This record gives sequence, C-alpha cells and structure tokens, in this order.
Amino acid sequence: MKLLQRLSNSSLTKSSSLVSFVSVLAVIGPVVVVSAGFWDAISHLQKEPEFFWSTSHIIVYTGVSMTTCAAIMGIILIIRKSIHKSLKTGIKLVMVGSIIQIISGFGDSLSHDLFGIDGLISWSHQPLELGLILASLGGLLILKNREHTKLKVLLPFSIITFLFFTTWLVFNLFLIIGHTIQCIPVYEIFSSGCSIL
Repeated sequence: MKLLQRLSNSSLTKSSSLVSFVSVLAVIGPVVVVSAGFWDAISHLQKEPEFFWSTSHIIVYTGVSMTTCAAIMGIILIIRKSIHKSLKTGIKLVMVGSIIQIISGFGDSLSHDLFGIDGLISWSHQPLELGLILASLGGLLILKNREHTKLKVLLPFSIITFLFFTTWLVFNLFLIIGHTIQCIPVYEIFSSGCSIL
C-alpha cells in the first residue's frame, strides 16, 4: 500500500510529467519505426533473409512500443481526468495510432509468413503508415499545447516528422493509383515494391 502511495506521489507520475512523456514518446516512437523500416527495406534490396526477429524488425517493434507506452500513459491521464479537452484530443490520436500500428504489425508478420518478402505497397504497410501519422499528429498537438515549457524545442521536429509521414503515405497511395506507369522504377528501388499490385 505504501509503495502504491509513493508511486502515485512520485514526480514521474504527476500529470505534467506524464504529458511530457506522452508527447516525447509519441514523436520519437514513429521516427524510430520509420528509420528501422528504411533499414528493413535496404535489407530486402540486399536479399538478406527475412525473419521476424531481425535487428531492423526489433527496432521497429521498439518504436511501436514507445508509441504504445505513450498511449498507456495517455489512458492513465484520461482516467485521472487530469487533462483538459485540447490535450485529450492529442492523446486520443496517439492511442488510435498505437492500436493501428500494433494491428498492422501483426498483419505484416502474417503477410511475411504467407507471401514472403513484401514491398513498399502492401495491405499491412499503408495502415501502419496511417498509425504513424495519427500518433505523430497526436504528439504534435500535445507539444503545441505545451509550447510554454521546455518541450517547445521538439515542436519543429514534430511538425517535420508529421509532414514527412503524411507525404510518404500520399506517395504510396499515388503508387497504388498509378501503378502501371510509376511502379517500373519503384520496383527496382524497393525490390518487390509493386508485386502486390
């Protein structure tokens, strides 16, 4: 009982600290996912063996775990009713983005088991990218709300990452729409990038 009381009184579990952790993890987690995703794509180009626990995959899972931790802390904040409405919107976006990333991750693993190495365009990658966008937008909204704190230094970075993720998803959606013309060079760059089309 005393341990729980100490933990709840700890500076780490104060609402302002939790909001800070949520915002930082919601911005950094998706960046880790995308960075490791590019590493994984390079591995595909080099025809390295594909397996679930590759180093690049573990780093992707680490990024998703960071976003999931942010979502869990957000749930704690919402349950405590210790945040106002504008912060709640950002936290809900982080939560939805985290759930989409987890589901897409399992879907991607299943896709690899069934079809082998996939490419840039797949039924699991684009939802994952949407989850990244939602989580990073949530982090951006939380940081915007906290711009009077030291966290304001992360605001430009979070804007750039959100814009990058959004542009990347739009690029992939255009590949789906115009795959006949555009996939010829993309196929070479992203290995089997257009094979599912």
